[in-house]
Amino acid sequence: MAQGTVQVTYTGTSRWRRRTGEYASLSAALEAAGDGDVLTVAPGTYRENLVVRHAVTLRGSEGAIGSVRIAPADGIPLTVRASAVVQDLQIEGQDAAAPALLVEEGTPELLTLRIVTRSAVGIEVRGAARPTLRRCTVDNPAGVGIGVLDGAGGLFEDCEVVAAGQSGIAVHGGAHPRLERCRVHHSSGAGLSVTGDGSGLEAFGCEVYEIKGAGVQIASRGAAHLTDCTVHRTSADGITLDTDAVLTLSDCDIHDIPENAVDLRSRSVLTLTRSTVRRFGRNGLSVWDPGTRVDANQCEVHDSTGDYPAVWVSDGATVVLDSCRVHDVPDAIFVLDRGSRADVVDSDLAQVRNTAVSVSDGATAQLDDCRIREASTGAWFRDHGSGGTLSGCTIDAAQTGVIVTKGADPRIERCTVTAPAEAGFYVSAQGRGAFHNCRVTGSSGYGFHVIDGCRTTLTRCRTERCARGGYEFADGGAGHGEGPAGGPVVEDCSSDESGVLTEPREVPAVATATRTTGLLGAVPEQHPAEPTAPAAPAPPAAGEPIRSSSDVLGELDTLVGLESVKREVRALTDMIEIGRRRRAAGLKAASARRHLVFTGSPGTGKTTVARLYGEILASLGVLERGHLVEVSRVDLVGEHIGSTAIRTQEAFDRARGGVLFIDEAYALSPEDSGRDFGKEAIDTLVKLMEDHREAVVVIVAGYTAEMERFLGVNPGVASRFSRTITFGDYAPDELLRIVEQQADEHEYRLGDGASEALLKYFTALPKGPGFGNGRTARQTFESMVERHAGRVAQFSEMSTDDLSLLFPEDLPELP
Repeated sequence: MAQGTVQVTYTGTSRWRRRTGEYASLSAALEAAGDGDVLTVAPGTYRENLVVRHAVTLRGSEGAIGSVRIAPADGIPLTVRASAVVQDLQIEGQDAAAPALLVEEGTPELLTLRIVTRSAVGIEVRGAARPTLRRCTVDNPAGVGIGVLDGAGGLFEDCEVVAAGQSGIAVHGGAHPRLERCRVHHSSGAGLSVTGDGSGLEAFGCEVYEIKGAGVQIASRGAAHLTDCTVHRTSADGITLDTDAVLTLSDCDIHDIPENAVDLRSRSVLTLTRSTVRRFGRNGLSVWDPGTRVDANQCEVHDSTGDYPAVWVSDGATVVLDSCRVHDVPDAIFVLDRGSRADVVDSDLAQVRNTAVSVSDGATAQLDDCRIREASTGAWFRDHGSGGTLSGCTIDAAQTGVIVTKGADPRIERCTVTAPAEAGFYVSAQGRGAFHNCRVTGSSGYGFHVIDGCRTTLTRCRTERCARGGYEFADGGAGHGEGPAGGPVVEDCSSDESGVLTEPREVPAVATATRTTGLLGAVPEQHPAEPTAPAAPAPPAAGEPIRSSSDVLGELDTLVGLESVKREVRALTDMIEIGRRRRAAGLKAASARRHLVFTGSPGTGKTTVARLYGEILASLGVLERGHLVEVSRVDLVGEHIGSTAIRTQEAFDRARGGVLFIDEAYALSPEDSGRDFGKEAIDTLVKLMEDHREAVVVIVAGYTAEMERFLGVNPGVASRFSRTITFGDYAPDELLRIVEQQADEHEYRLGDGASEALLKYFTALPKGPGFGNGRTARQTFESMVERHAGRVAQFSEMSTDDLSLLFPEDLPELP
């Protein structure tokens, strides 16, 4: 064959062979060829835009790949619209608005193709096409490596994206490809990206690495299933899930990630089986927001390279670890915020430098049959509303086995603490807790150390070989909770030093010289990966002074921005106050409806304003206490018929005399409700609001559009709420003021040019669905502090200004 010619071979049995022969161009050969013909392309460069419309075989001649180049000046070099076979070609494109190879129809086989291009997309598969690609490579530093969209599918075997200016493989528009033994590396966007309702990806034995972004990104109801895959050496998070994303990982390995190995938000769901997460800079699993959930079975999380908890659960998310191992990390599991939950079953937490399990801000942790070894603290229940259960667990070689502080109230049963350096169980600062059938052996300090008159219950517990004593109850004070003041209640507990205590009794508060003051000082503080909203305060006790409305309104005025919200709250306050004075003067007063709807994006201060509104109503005598009880769908909706009404009634009762704040209330009425019990919660709530209209103020909150739908679900809902207050997104200058407040609070200052740089940064920052408003400002400040520390740590000598001034170079990069 001559250079630059195409040999067409007719493969049929007919004698009619008019199509057989050599053609001077590929276009001419394709025009002449029909189904079943073989087109053999001689070496050369073909400056043609080709369209394959028949089931032909188009192949380069024998020899090295690259000897046949399809390289037009612009447009799409090769379009396939039939079940053809295309192999052994190099395809080169230059059009920034078009793909290099476009597959639109049929089930073609694309074999050993090399795409070397600077196109919008290296290979694009769309529509009804279901191609099979084997041993193809894509080098496209200007755009997406492989794009599968608009309902397309296909099988990609042993393919490789060696460079991509954007995502390595992007799936959207309801597409659903399958990858086997593929490699994606050196992409400037996500390695694998799946977005959009109905979009999905299956990957088997694939590798994603050297990515300038997230390794795998699933968003907006996208879904993926990865088996025996590896994700490593990314510049951002290893895997990110956002907005109802669903991902299953089986036998996968996520490692060498500088940020979060896996980050989930906004109702995303991750299932991990027999997978490993290792060598990560921030959190191994970072799980945020109500409805977001991780289920891990037989997995391992270990070898953190940073100073953050291995598993972070906050803002109402849930994590379940079953038969897992977490080891060689600063902190193992942190659970924060009301509604957040961690369930850990038959798992090992070992070699933890600080705290194995930390529960705070109203969160819950349930550990069953778990083993904690070599931790500074086995489990720490930190504050009011935080609790859960430890059942059948062992804690070995910890500084302190279990700590309960500041009103936390867990249940600990059938747990054994062996060889703690300071105490087996330590309770202080009005911590509570019920300890049943627990055991401490070989403590270098006390077995049970309960101070500050904490109202703790110990039943059938035992201590053995505790160096400083089995039980120490010191520095008594007022009891916490119901019942008379005093210390712990002890029943049927024993010690090898003190014999047996058989009668239920309150242990008197005894001042003792053996009380230790360094125990809490030896316990590490939390090192949260990101700032969290302040926890809701405990309800005020009877007799506790209530602030005046002017004081509370003064605090409201100190909040950054929210000018329209402040005006609305002041208007409500004025109406209520004037109504109260008219009644005192014997005049009729309009009945002000106090229930409210708060709409707006996350991080705009809705919870804070709800708390202040409750205080204002209490100061005006409208509410008895004015405390805030914050709930979400998970607190109100049960799993079977009848349980939802009970949960809703319990939440309403806790809020009596105060404010019941229902965050993301629209989740009670999902668009595809089916047999969902959310409607039962709404119906119960409407009836309670009617029957007890003076006892509780109800505030429902959420995104604007979703709340409009929620109010239309039940005719009685909209009529119960007097007005809607909209919380707008923060403007750049308001975000700057939040950073300035954070800096002042933490004793930092903004150096020359930092304010201007922050203003530009917040102006350019994308304001998509994931934008966190005030939270984003706080995260930005924290990132600046981290970068400042990395910069200043290089100085041999440091002045006070060096240690406190933040400059433009400390700003994080825009996402």
